[in-house]
Amino acid sequence: MPIAYDQLMAMQIEPAEQAYEPKDCMLYALGVGLGHDPLNEDELAFVYEKNLKVLPTMATVLGHTGSLAQRSDTGINWLMVVNGEQGFTLHRPLTGRGVVIGRTKIVEVVDKGAGKGALIFTERAISDKTSGAPIATVTQTIFCRGDGGFGGPPRQTPPPHPMPARAPDVVCDLGTRPEMALIYRLSGDYNPLHAEPAFAKAAGYERPILHGLGTFGVSGHALLKTMCGYDPARLVSFAGRFSGPVLPGETIRTEMWQDGTIMSFRARVLERDVIAINHGRAEVRS
Repeated sequence: MPIAYDQLMAMQIEPAEQAYEPKDCMLYALGVGLGHDPLNEDELAFVYEKNLKVLPTMATVLGHTGSLAQRSDTGINWLMVVNGEQGFTLHRPLTGRGVVIGRTKIVEVVDKGAGKGALIFTERAISDKTSGAPIATVTQTIFCRGDGGFGGPPRQTPPPHPMPARAPDVVCDLGTRPEMALIYRLSGDYNPLHAEPAFAKAAGYERPILHGLGTFGVSGHALLKTMCGYDPARLVSFAGRFSGPVLPGETIRTEMWQDGTIMSFRARVLERDVIAINHGRAEVRS
């Protein structure tokens, strides 16, 4: 069945409760590549329980309410779905353990037309279960490649963050390991595209690819390293548009431009000169 706009916009998504502990924070950090150098104490702080720090990008895996695309009542062809854009705003730094509630809502659905797909914009509010205090707001744009032309009302899509015309102010190259996707999936995304060679080949890839949010985490690490001095409290928000896959084992170069407290960025795969994340925007505290 095609997407029913009114039904999708009115959909009630049950809140998700999640308890996490230091082990989950360290596993997430390992899954986005920290800890390669055993003598790097800046990275050790995120993968060792003593004085543990938490990567800001971990907000993207907290309070997740499950795959909207795989619900039988949406009309979405989930086999044709990809993550188009991702972002988050932190209302306070993440702690090493806690119980959170994630409340997801559909903000808008845009019909791009027959053969052009559809966009579903969602927002997930993450709060502390005990106090109710807001922790983070996570945004996502789901690109439903096979669902355009369902007859939705005309809507304008928000313009992407403009990239500066000048050369990057700073770049940061971070390598990924061949088994990185197998580690990252343990933070909650078990899509076989990132593990099974046969599944990846059927989807048109030569081998399993890295999760988009894994690449997102690598670029978040690059910005935290170069612009925040590994201080998680300095990163306020972080968002980008996915534009190409990364194969585990490749090198991700994050190119960054600074304009006051606003950082523009993109992620480039050095081995193939492919842009993996584009139109990135982050806000940092002085």
